[in-house]
Amino acid sequence: MSDMGVAGGADTPAGRLQTLFEGHRLTPTQRRIAHSMVRRAADVPFLSSVELAELAGVSQPSVTRFAVALGFDGYPALRRHLREVAPAEQTAASASYNEYQQAVEAEIENLRHLAEALADPRPVQKAGRLLAASRPLPVLGLRAAASQAYGFAYFAAKVHPDVRLLHEGGTMIQDRIDAAVRAGASTLLCFALPRHPREVVDTLAYARQAGLSVVTVADSAFAPVAKVSDLLLPAAVGTGLAFDTACAPMLLGRVLLEAMCDDLPDAQARLEEFDARAAARGLFVE
Repeated sequence: MSDMGVAGGADTPAGRLQTLFEGHRLTPTQRRIAHSMVRRAADVPFLSSVELAELAGVSQPSVTRFAVALGFDGYPALRRHLREVAPAEQTAASASYNEYQQAVEAEIENLRHLAEALADPRPVQKAGRLLAASRPLPVLGLRAAASQAYGFAYFAAKVHPDVRLLHEGGTMIQDRIDAAVRAGASTLLCFALPRHPREVVDTLAYARQAGLSVVTVADSAFAPVAKVSDLLLPAAVGTGLAFDTACAPMLLGRVLLEAMCDDLPDAQARLEEFDARAAARGLFVE
């Protein structure tokens, strides 16, 4: 299993689920169920086994076997347990929020989970060391995660001497990984968000076979990319709108930038050099 961070504090719905799953050897199908449950942590105590099976894209018997693997007599027992440890019902104020406000509140909660996870800075610090030491540094993000990868690469290029953005899939992506390895790369950073493209999983598997360590920012520790990541840092996405919102993964990317800068001794000098050149060129409107 990959070296993973924690999605949130144990007193949050997602955190309680993560704690429940820890220490159990889960099959790929069971990890898929766990991933779906973490993403919909607040709703899970009220879902039937059929509804959870549809959510995860598995069979209803698979949900039953998953509950048994966690030590329960069956799914009803698991659901009773989740209801018993569920937090009190939402306040009258939050109940009156419209759907847009609810989406914002959910993202605030995701950021709160991330803050709790960062109470242990060691996974991020380890990732920062790996990213700083990789020359070049390939940064992968496809489809929904392409903007996350682009944002990280844009800022990283100001302090890291060789950042290579991989944000378009296709037959060339493995060629670009091979080129990075030949140039001396040791680590690949990946941003992986729902819906998880099969190509991302295949690309990470190829990168590891090529000798790269894989650091991944994903929406949960049970995301499909976990099995092909050496260090996975989870940050939940919001699911209340038609399209997922990814404030926490974006912020975690900036935190990784900070950790990487801490291990690049000339980072500050590079930033000051950029500022001087930008001023000389009149690059920004004051």
